[in-house]
Amino acid sequence: MDVEGVSAAASFPSFSEKYIFKEVMMNKSSNVKPLAGYALVKPMEAETRTASGLVLPDTVSERPAQGKVVAVGPAKKHPEHEEKAEFKVGDTVIYKKWGGDEIKFEGEELKLVKFEDVMAIVE
Repeated sequence: MDVEGVSAAASFPSFSEKYIFKEVMMNKSSNVKPLAGYALVKPMEAETRTASGLVLPDTVSERPAQGKVVAVGPAKKHPEHEEKAEFKVGDTVIYKKWGGDEIKFEGEELKLVKFEDVMAIVE
C-alpha cells in the first residue's frame, strides 16, 4: 500500500543496504592506519549480565581482552628477521589483558595492540 507516493517496502532497508551500511561503519576507522608492528582492534562489549541473569553495574563489569581487527600495520623489521601479523582484518583475536593503548577516534573506542600482544585467533 502506498502512502503519499512511498511504498511500505521502501521504509525498510533491504539486506544489501544493511550490508553496505555495516561495511561503511566498519571502515569508518580505516582512516587510522597503524604503524609497523601494530594492529587496530575494536574491543568487544563487556558482559552486563551474569549467567544467572543478574545485571552487573559498569564499575564491576570487566572489558574482555577480545576484539575484532579493524586494521593491520606493515611488518616490523628487525636486523635478523621480520615480524609479521599472523592475523588479518576481520579476525576476532584475544590479546593480553593489559596490552595495547586505548584510543578514541570519531567517538569510537579502539585499541592499538602490538603484534606480539595478540595471543590467539577465535574461529
